[in-house]
Amino acid sequence: MNNRRDFLKTGLALGATASLLDLGGLFAADLTTTVPSGAAASPAPEAPPTGPRPVLVAVKDGDRIAMLDKALASLGGIGAFVKPGQTVLIKPNIGWDASPERGANTHPSLVGRLVELCLGAGAKSVSIFDNTCDQWQLTYANSGIEKAARDAGARIVNGKDESLYRETAIPKGLKLKHARVHDLVLDSDVFINVPVLKHHGGAQMSAAMKNLMGCVWDRGIYHNTDLQQTIADFLTLRKPDLNIIDAYHPMVRNGPRGKSVEDCVEMRALLASTDPVLIDAAAAKMLGYTADKVTHVKIGAEMKLGSMDLATADVRRFKLT
Repeated sequence: MNNRRDFLKTGLALGATASLLDLGGLFAADLTTTVPSGAAASPAPEAPPTGPRPVLVAVKDGDRIAMLDKALASLGGIGAFVKPGQTVLIKPNIGWDASPERGANTHPSLVGRLVELCLGAGAKSVSIFDNTCDQWQLTYANSGIEKAARDAGARIVNGKDESLYRETAIPKGLKLKHARVHDLVLDSDVFINVPVLKHHGGAQMSAAMKNLMGCVWDRGIYHNTDLQQTIADFLTLRKPDLNIIDAYHPMVRNGPRGKSVEDCVEMRALLASTDPVLIDAAAAKMLGYTADKVTHVKIGAEMKLGSMDLATADVRRFKLT
């Protein structure tokens, strides 16, 4: 029995890693810029995205902070998104009462680093929240996110305070026509979406688009209406200004909560884009799906909320050594 379990686990890990390496040629040797690890810690900003093509940055084989720094540099640096005096919302996945190695939540090191960068760019304030699935105090604490964010200077906001949500019309939504949306989503100058990549039993995958479900008070609207359509519909209200996906060790089964660390495989990757549909199309391939098989990604593209065509995108690939 143990041999069979080890075989299945190894096969799944190899399959997931193969999907990552074959991400539309994303990390093909002749298409990837190799960056010495020492040079990745504090990279100088590169040219910001230009032209009509959506940009996807894919970084692999560094630690989370080095990969984040490199991705942001490729997008023009944090200053391309955060200006002095602005209020910033960073929305991680903090849904579950689980330790970081379980892969159920965004890793706290990414959240802490983003807070530092935003405040360093002159942000007036940086706020963190999520409408958690488990008890919020335990989830905030045991995920490690509360401490990392607070230590970096962020304001920690209770996502379970109903008074902080406002009834909001979503006129361009096809099924999600209104929802009670958190004040921070509606009022912050800059909205940075930082999900963890993982399998999801209901939505197939939880990544950039799905993470926004934690911005509304009543999750039941999604589940009781049309989960895949409503995930896409929320983007018609407000798209994040930047999406960063923690794909260091994604949960590839038993999501979204997971049962143990054995549900995760190490991919050591990070994705970044202003296009939530494009970044989810890439994330889907990392989990072994084609983008059109993850229904909310396909719907998002059909609604012209972003592109799921990686072949025509400006994909910027980096391998840290």
